[in-house]
Amino acid sequence: MTISSQSRDEVGSCTRSRFLSRVRIRNYKSVDKCDVELGSLTILVGRNGAGKSNILDAIRFVKEGLETSLDHAIKSRGGVDEVRRRSTGHPRNFAIQLDLQLSDWSTATFGFEIGSQSGGGFTVKREQLKVIAANNRTAASYQVRQGEVADSTVKDMPPATRDRLFLVNAAGRSEFRPVYDALLAMGFYNLNPAAMKELQSPDAGELLQRDGVNIASVVGRLESDEPVLRKRINEYLERIAPGIVDVHRVGLGPRETLQFRQEVAGSKYPWGFYAASMSDGTLRALGTLVAVMQLADRKNTVRLVGIEEPETALHPAAAGTLMDALRDAVCHTQVIITSHSPDLLDELDPEFDTLLAVQASQGNSEVGPVDKASWEALRQHLFSAGELLRMDQLQIDPAHLDRQQQMELFSESEEE
Repeated sequence: MTISSQSRDEVGSCTRSRFLSRVRIRNYKSVDKCDVELGSLTILVGRNGAGKSNILDAIRFVKEGLETSLDHAIKSRGGVDEVRRRSTGHPRNFAIQLDLQLSDWSTATFGFEIGSQSGGGFTVKREQLKVIAANNRTAASYQVRQGEVADSTVKDMPPATRDRLFLVNAAGRSEFRPVYDALLAMGFYNLNPAAMKELQSPDAGELLQRDGVNIASVVGRLESDEPVLRKRINEYLERIAPGIVDVHRVGLGPRETLQFRQEVAGSKYPWGFYAASMSDGTLRALGTLVAVMQLADRKNTVRLVGIEEPETALHPAAAGTLMDALRDAVCHTQVIITSHSPDLLDELDPEFDTLLAVQASQGNSEVGPVDKASWEALRQHLFSAGELLRMDQLQIDPAHLDRQQQMELFSESEEE
């Protein structure tokens, strides 16, 4: 198995990956202010409608803004008025900033502020990137304001525009390319079993699509490029869905699908079943396993995977196996999931896993670590996280909320 040398925390027999160390968000959808640190495995927990998905979506917005365009990323979410937070204060700008840990032990901070305009338009008001070398010195940086490169440590930078993220152009310089490549090597998933059952058009299998529609191609690529990873997927799937001994890609004329080999009573050999015959829970479990163990390129696994409610349609008894698979994956890939499953949270390890509570307060989403009393109860094994969730005792630490309100992500006083 190829493992990239991202920043890691030593745990057991492996070192846990942490690509995104800190996320700051202002006025994005339901999020007023958010400033949280992420772990190698982070679980966002909260009631329905609390805003868990919006935290993940803010990170996904960064990737899509670079991979396609800001215009596409905004329009696919309903327009800028649906992206910026709605409130009586009518904030016109939203901002996102990410702290990254790169594969050469350097770090980076990348952020931008988008301003809304009349008629549904938008403009990139500010964008900045700073790369810090392993010796803690600035290796490269730039600042963009209102479509102009205001400052840069690199000479002869390409021009900036008001409607695109400048990092797309700056990635042509070797100093900034690692940040661009790393941010694109993230995957975000809301798996759709119905799409996974359909016959699929083959593709390169480079990255699993958001709904899992190209899963046959991704499995096929793992078969050829990383058979060890594919074997691990089969092993976990067999524990989640007893009787399944193998899953592989098969071609059906110009299309393709997955074929599962499953033991059948009275038969000497396993029978083959196409994806269309499999249960939603089995397909979602497979999609989760593939998502966290897939390759971002021919040598490295994907940097970060975000999955919404991976426990959906999964039998409660399989929650432990799912968490085992996620902990296996964080040896090479950072994982963020949303959940409100007590069974899954019962498997949380407070020593190594990061638990962030998300709660709605007067229309705003608040996010942060759980209060000290609850966390101490977890550490002393007085209660499991699932038990605290059942009692509705997973609340955000008030001290964190106070500090978060003092967060400065660009200057709110400069809004137009």
